[in-house]
Amino acid sequence: MRYADKRARWFQWASLGLLILFIIGIKSGHAAMPREALAQLDAIQEAFVSVAETLKPAVVNISTTQKIRHPGRRWPEFRSPFRDFFGEDFFERFFGDIPQREIEQRSLGSGVIVDKRGYILTNNHVVEKAEEIEVRLSDRRKFKGTVVGKDPKTDLAVIKIEAKDDLPVARLGDSNKIRIGQWAIAIGNPFGLDHSVTVGVISATGRSDVGIATYEDFIQTDASINPGNSGGPLANLYGEVIGINTAIVAAGQGIGFAIPINMAREIKDKLIGEGRVVRGWLGIGIQELTEELAAQFGVQMDKGVLVGNVMKDSPAERGGLKAGDVILEFDGTKVSGIRQLQRLVASTPPGKDAKIKVVRDRNELSLAVKVGEMLAEGTVMAEESSLRYGFTVQDLTPELAEQLKLPKAEGVLVSSVEVGGPAAKAGIRAGDVIVEVNRQKVKDLNEFGEALKRVRRGDRVLLLIVREQASHFVVIASKEEKKR
Repeated sequence: MRYADKRARWFQWASLGLLILFIIGIKSGHAAMPREALAQLDAIQEAFVSVAETLKPAVVNISTTQKIRHPGRRWPEFRSPFRDFFGEDFFERFFGDIPQREIEQRSLGSGVIVDKRGYILTNNHVVEKAEEIEVRLSDRRKFKGTVVGKDPKTDLAVIKIEAKDDLPVARLGDSNKIRIGQWAIAIGNPFGLDHSVTVGVISATGRSDVGIATYEDFIQTDASINPGNSGGPLANLYGEVIGINTAIVAAGQGIGFAIPINMAREIKDKLIGEGRVVRGWLGIGIQELTEELAAQFGVQMDKGVLVGNVMKDSPAERGGLKAGDVILEFDGTKVSGIRQLQRLVASTPPGKDAKIKVVRDRNELSLAVKVGEMLAEGTVMAEESSLRYGFTVQDLTPELAEQLKLPKAEGVLVSSVEVGGPAAKAGIRAGDVIVEVNRQKVKDLNEFGEALKRVRRGDRVLLLIVREQASHFVVIASKEEKKR
């Protein structure tokens, strides 16, 4: 257990101990201390009550419906004594084909009203595949919800309801000011139980590599977050929303994650204003510096990230970045890891000139790179293979296909492989050409990205690769698999 977690847990037990001592004092007839203890406990209690009363009107229940096609059943055509004896009518009645049909699937989640005009902030996974959305307020009013915009990379979404009157709005706080050990209050609809309130503490901040979203900077809390809480608010003692509840660690107890409200506020404003989130892009494949790699490149292990490859005609290539560079700073901010650099680049407006400090051949250099706009969804998903499976890919040009002695330029080229990652363990090498994903042919980055989108997070993926004019299958586990 981390020190911060221990300290937070100690604080909880200390509060519980104070309550027990107070009760013992009352039972034993000692009335001198209880008055002071009662006043302190009553102040804490009133703070929780105030938060619940203030926030509950702005917390909504979100019910979604989607239609799923049942595959049905088809019996093979064959003759048998059994079929002949009972007759065709009997057989068809009890053993005949079952046609495909649509089944309605319902799910529940939570949300928080952030604008009196009816804008509601929630998780993307709550409404991602919804065909119908029903929003129920604490006063039992029901509304039809419509999706304003979704951002799968942070697992955030904004929906809207139309109401005649102004709606109650939650007050948003500043997640940069939260401290480990502070009280945290979660409100939502766990298991369909409307507007449940749970209390805990902030266990940690800045959690990443959780495997939930592309851009992760989670608040960790032990306030109970259960199925149905997703999209609801995590609040402080002042009744301010400091996070959007998102996920739990199923195998553990008291480990929940919330998206910091500062990140959620930024995404919310972009989705309401433009309907989408525009992010900056460099066009590089990056990897963490291991102790051995840091020694080879002459840098400290916890400072900077290594550039594994630079995409052709990308902002990075035009700005002079090269494979083997170690990025120390991005636009004035020191770089300590992959996730941090990705967030820095993504939050930079496209078109801005960013200064990048790198180490190349053990010498520091300063480069100016004009940040581009993140690529289309399919290509972006292809880039995310570096996060999920530990390798990066690029389009297979006719020139590259000719060099590799391939009959045609179809598939994607593995441009770099993360040391010690899932792809490396499966035997993938830079220069391999991927031509199938889960038995589906892929011709370019977009098709590769679309194929990856159909792979559930945490699942293994079957790849058909071509190497030295010979092809073979490879199964790769994702990084999320070990976190299940």
